[in-house]
Amino acid sequence: MNAGAYSIDLNDPLVIAALVAGAVVLLIVILLFVVLLRAGRSARMAEQLAQQMGGLGQAVQILGQGQEQLTGGLRSVSDAQATAQTQMVQTMEARLAEVQRQMQDRLHDNAMRSARSLNEMQERMNETLKGSAVKTTASLTQLQERLATIDKAQENITRLSGDVLSLQDILSNKQRRGMFGEIQLNDIVSKALPSDSYTLQATLSNGKRADCLIHLPNPPGPIVIDAKFPLEAFEKLAAAETKESQAAALREFGAAVRTHINAISTKYIIEGETADGALMFLPSEAVYAELHSKLPEVVREGFNKRVWIVSPTTCMATLNTMRAILKDARMREQAGAIRKTLKLLHRDVELVVERVGKLDTHFTQARKDLDDIGVAAERAGKRATKLDNFDFEELAPESDDAGVVPLAKG
Repeated sequence: MNAGAYSIDLNDPLVIAALVAGAVVLLIVILLFVVLLRAGRSARMAEQLAQQMGGLGQAVQILGQGQEQLTGGLRSVSDAQATAQTQMVQTMEARLAEVQRQMQDRLHDNAMRSARSLNEMQERMNETLKGSAVKTTASLTQLQERLATIDKAQENITRLSGDVLSLQDILSNKQRRGMFGEIQLNDIVSKALPSDSYTLQATLSNGKRADCLIHLPNPPGPIVIDAKFPLEAFEKLAAAETKESQAAALREFGAAVRTHINAISTKYIIEGETADGALMFLPSEAVYAELHSKLPEVVREGFNKRVWIVSPTTCMATLNTMRAILKDARMREQAGAIRKTLKLLHRDVELVVERVGKLDTHFTQARKDLDDIGVAAERAGKRATKLDNFDFEELAPESDDAGVVPLAKG
């Protein structure tokens, strides 16, 4: 409770005492008023009242003294409270100043940290941007290289398209198609066999010219390889859509192959000059596979007429077998020369062994001479040591000079 500049605490004992005293005074006043009203009733009561008044006066005096003490106590309490409030204000101001200083320091530290973080972030961003720029440059370079590769591939595709068109032009003409098969056969034969083991465009005794004649020994003898390419019938078979057209195209395809088989069997199998069989080269794996899968009876007819049909792959395998046969034949032809060379080689080995024995004898004698030289050198070293120590008496008995007189001991 505040009264002006003073603060009164109702829980304070002095305040309670002052309030009680005030209540007592009020009660006394009320009693006096009641007594005065009854003063006229009884003199005795007046005398008692006077006595009571006297006691009441003393009580009032005592109460006044207590009130003065209470006033002094309240003043002391007020002064103490003012002092405490002043000290509290000063303390709060000091604490607020300290808190403000700490806040300023923390704000400063936070500002510095933020500045450093921003600098670091800026540096990282710069590095990231530089790295991104380098990666972007590298990616663009790779993209340019890939585009250049794509351009080259496009050029190759364009050139290949032209080659395909040229190939189609070649295959559309029967004469050119035959030349294409011959060129492919020549390439395969040249890679598989030595150049002196075959003849291209060889002319036989009947005046027929074979695409390739392999010079195999007897048996089986020289064998002919002739290139055939029944492309037109094959294309009709591939283009046929209905069963009737497929059957017709298949018959035409078989007839074309039979015609080639008969021609090869008649022209290129000559008894006593060539082998009893010939090879028909098909320069297409697709044609070869189609023939074996759909016309096996035509293949068997070729076997019966001793005409074996080969594709580029099977032709290479057959030529490798022929190369082994040629190698064995040449080794048999050169067997005598090989035996003669082996005999000369054996004589050379015997000479080498004989000369090695002589060289070993020389080495043995040289080793003995070296041992003797070592013994003589060791003996000479011992004598040189004795001479260096002036041991003439020990040398005297071993000396060959009888005129040397030993020195007398001094």
